[in-house]
Amino acid sequence: MTDEIPLSEQYRVTAKAWVDADAAACLLEETKSAVLARLMQSQGDMPVSRAEMNVKASDEWREFVTKMVEAREKASLLKVKLEYIRMKFHEWQSVEATRRAEMRL
Repeated sequence: MTDEIPLSEQYRVTAKAWVDADAAACLLEETKSAVLARLMQSQGDMPVSRAEMNVKASDEWREFVTKMVEAREKASLLKVKLEYIRMKFHEWQSVEATRRAEMRL
């Protein structure tokens, strides 16, 4: 472990990346209805249901939703990486505690 980057630093860097990715995903999720409304307004004077159907069938809406899902996926993967680092630390801590206990015997 001494040759590696300390787990605390790995955690800090990954946590920062997760916070940024989570914020980006949340922003897209929170603006979904506003983007839908803006795109529906650009459809012109037509019934709301038809404008919504047209927008949801558009490539622009598909790209927005895809971007939103990809952003959430990135944040989720970083969260899992954080948990992995935490697990590595607990494993290391357990090994060290066992080693110390064996030395006392």
